[in-house]
Amino acid sequence: MAERSPESVDTASAPPVSMFEALLFWLKLGFISFGGPAGQISIMHQELVERRRWISERRFLHALNYCMLLPGPEAQQLATYIGWLMHRTWGGVIAGTLFVLPSLFILIGLSWVYIAYGEVPVVAGIFYGIKPAVTAIVVHAAHRIGARALKNGWLWAIAAAAFVAIFALNVPFPLIVLLAALLGYIGGRLMPNAFVLGGGHSAATAHHGAALIDDGTPPPEHARFNWKRLLGLLLIGGALWLLPMGMLAAVFGWHGTLTQMAWFFTKAALLTFGGAYAVLPYVYQGAIGSYGWLSPTQMIDGLALGETTPGPLIMVVAFVGFVGGYQHPMWGAEHAFMAGAAAACLVTWFTFLPSFLFILAGGPLVESTHNEMKFTAPLTAITAAVVGVILNLALFFGYHVLWPAGFSGPFDWPSAVIAVSAAVALFRFRRGVISVLIACAMAGLATHLLAGAQ
Repeated sequence: MAERSPESVDTASAPPVSMFEALLFWLKLGFISFGGPAGQISIMHQELVERRRWISERRFLHALNYCMLLPGPEAQQLATYIGWLMHRTWGGVIAGTLFVLPSLFILIGLSWVYIAYGEVPVVAGIFYGIKPAVTAIVVHAAHRIGARALKNGWLWAIAAAAFVAIFALNVPFPLIVLLAALLGYIGGRLMPNAFVLGGGHSAATAHHGAALIDDGTPPPEHARFNWKRLLGLLLIGGALWLLPMGMLAAVFGWHGTLTQMAWFFTKAALLTFGGAYAVLPYVYQGAIGSYGWLSPTQMIDGLALGETTPGPLIMVVAFVGFVGGYQHPMWGAEHAFMAGAAAACLVTWFTFLPSFLFILAGGPLVESTHNEMKFTAPLTAITAAVVGVILNLALFFGYHVLWPAGFSGPFDWPSAVIAVSAAVALFRFRRGVISVLIACAMAGLATHLLAGAQ
């Protein structure tokens, strides 16, 4: 049977989605989005492209590539983008906010337990099991994204080069992105068929059916570029940053803890590319070395909390804010919890505000380019490079999980068994991320308690 063009695809089988139905999904996603950016993107792909068919493979990858170019958490930005595309500005705000909100409340609670009560054997055991599971989830996500994005030898070569660059040569992630974009631009001009986003229309829709936002679906009215709308967004965004910053400076002074947190995390949101894993060294150096908001050990424990709770990994900033506010209470020691919770909410606001503006302001420009090779070819190459970067991250996790004391220390056999079991569950039996995490957490808890009893 002849293949239909994208414009002729019948989308009648993909019914419209109400704002309330979308809200329920984004709320659910906020509670189940484990596994870091790779795992979260994988969950969104399974739910939105494969199962619900709200958006086609090609449009999903195009939006993802744009989000990967931006500073900030790409998974949260992708949720914001799809929510905006479906239900205008409020759809994007709701999607992006609900992606973060459950994680914020969970981290405030866990941070309070951590700072007030110290180490708890049960929690330590759960963390012991979840860490190898997260390693397997990242490997699985790299495989899923690679299977979709690496359609030919040229893209495989870009992925391999990106892996070598970041693993062996320690090349900064932004430079890898720029070089991949340059290769994609050149390749799109010389070999356009090799740099088609998503591998062509048949690869994008053959397995999933027609989507509500399909390859040939024209951008809705609100997704078309408008100078007046852009100016309005920039003015509103500027006010949403300037008003709270001005109030903090007026109440606490420029050198007050909350004011400096707001300024520091604004810079972190704007000046760091490559997602959470690229911003963490910057946060580590500033929060510990420059401001002394927390200790190195506390930062490492906070990263473990961020890795094992839903939401973007960059939500570790909420832990940093809570501990910094708790240990430097601006309203007196008797209100330390309130100070910590306020600081956690504050740093979350200033960290994520730019992400919303990038999507709402830049989305119309991106939507106007999803059929233009000069734009899609560089983004296709960037996706290939990101596969190599995610693989490097999986090896980084694996090293720290299996050799917690370094190569000179003992090999952690229980963690290896849990990691392999999680990988088998994901690859062979296609189990969901949540069930794998729960099973591994229980296995880790049992192992930890048995070791402590001996």
